[in-house]
Amino acid sequence: MFRLLAQENTARRGEFSTPHGVVQTPAFMNVATCGAIKGAVSACDLRTLGCQVQLCNTYHLHLRPGEDVVRELGGLQKFTGWGGPVLTDSGGFQVFSLAKLRNIREEGVTFASHISGARIFMGPEESIRIQSALGSTIAMAFDECVANPATLPYAEASCARTYRWLLRCKEEMERCNAGSDAINPRQMLFGINQGCTFDELRLRHMEQIAALDLDGYAIGGLAVGEPREEMYRIVSVVEPAMPRQKPRYLMGVGTPGNILEAVRLGIDLFDCVMPSRNARHGHLFTWGGVINLNNAKYERDGNPIDPLCQCPTCQRHSRAYLRHLLKAGEMLAMRLCVMHNLWFYNHLMEQIRQAIEESRFAALHREYVALLDQRI
Repeated sequence: MFRLLAQENTARRGEFSTPHGVVQTPAFMNVATCGAIKGAVSACDLRTLGCQVQLCNTYHLHLRPGEDVVRELGGLQKFTGWGGPVLTDSGGFQVFSLAKLRNIREEGVTFASHISGARIFMGPEESIRIQSALGSTIAMAFDECVANPATLPYAEASCARTYRWLLRCKEEMERCNAGSDAINPRQMLFGINQGCTFDELRLRHMEQIAALDLDGYAIGGLAVGEPREEMYRIVSVVEPAMPRQKPRYLMGVGTPGNILEAVRLGIDLFDCVMPSRNARHGHLFTWGGVINLNNAKYERDGNPIDPLCQCPTCQRHSRAYLRHLLKAGEMLAMRLCVMHNLWFYNHLMEQIRQAIEESRFAALHREYVALLDQRI
């Protein structure tokens, strides 16, 4: 499933074969929470923008339209019109971040819907059954995302429960894949490493889940407000215990600088709402740093967002025009800006892959790790 093509120190260039296509890694997964990128970007647009994997959210799709609707209409690939690899996250993060009232037990979590307030129960089996009905390429295991900072006793108890939940996820995935009604009988399962910012706990938990021979491994519970140096330290602690011949995913990360640093540390897959969310507010990534189109200096600026960019927006429109659309509240502003940021992220990954192949990633990292996150 995963083939390592090149390596420069710890940075990896790979090829991840899935039931819905081959993913060239390192790769950024474009976040389509409810089956669409916020900002009026379609599945057809994603192909133009160089997207390889679409990420959808189990929690949100369970609440609406409901996994039964998606199953009836052929799974997420057909429902969204994307067709390529889709990763569904387990819903765990949303349960712990959106639900105001929740009760965690060994069986799972009872929580209130953030939409209607209705009481809902979700445990490992429920999460996997929902993801099976959605027919995603990769299903994420149900876990508890503990807020930082946490006490060591709570983090240890949570890790132990997350491991027990993972065993139940694995068993339920095998059962669902064997079913005659499975939309994707080759659905993959990724386990999630937890442990807050406790090095020993993180390493021990990673060694535990690595022994289960899953399809891939993620590092969760980071990029939730801790200093970025803490995040990098945890990645460097965990990386040696991550199976070499399996894809490695750092959840919820991040800025271009975060991605460059995490690739240097050995990570293959990333996702983040940042490029689309920031774009909707006029904050755009360029090879010279981050620009804010709301600034008055762009009112008469006839240049594209980034002179080095080949995205559809930069090929046709000026900063001045995009700023006008933002100020006028036109929906087109969001669409064009989101398309630029997603193009930038997907093509940044392309540059990273090429640099690793040519043994010049260290130079690329040195030149851009600080520059790309710098506000102009």
